Amino acid sequence: MAEPVVETDGGVRYDLQRKDRFQCIGGDTELRETRLEPESRTRRVFAACCNTPIFVEFNGGHWLSFYKNRIVDDQFPIELRTMIRDKPSGVGFEDSLPSYQSHSGKFMWKLLTAWMAMGFRSPAIDLGKARKSVH
Repeated sequence: MAEPVVETDGGVRYDLQRKDRFQCIGGDTELRETRLEPESRTRRVFAACCNTPIFVEFNGGHWLSFYKNRIVDDQFPIELRTMIRDKPSGVGFEDSLPSYQSHSGKFMWKLLTAWMAMGFRSPAIDLGKARKSVH
């Protein structure tokens, strides 16, 4: 069974990576997707063998939001927090990371420059038609 992805502060740590750099190094036949509703623009991809969440993908986006604790040999430090307006009341943070109520200008700039570097493309991540489900 998969470890929880929600942290003790109520948040979920993601590592955003460009889609053109995605490579599954094993277990790709176990990847499945789910959407909260058939028309949802966001899909969540998980490993069906152990029910482990792997990443979240926004339709049309050029990035994948990987669950931070699922990355092997994680070499990317967390740089900032976004969307803290949604945190439970009374939750504080014990570090000095910049924290923003919504998406910061720095965050949006990083997304834009990554998209420019990709030639304004959004590569498809195809899991195959047989691997889709709706909850």
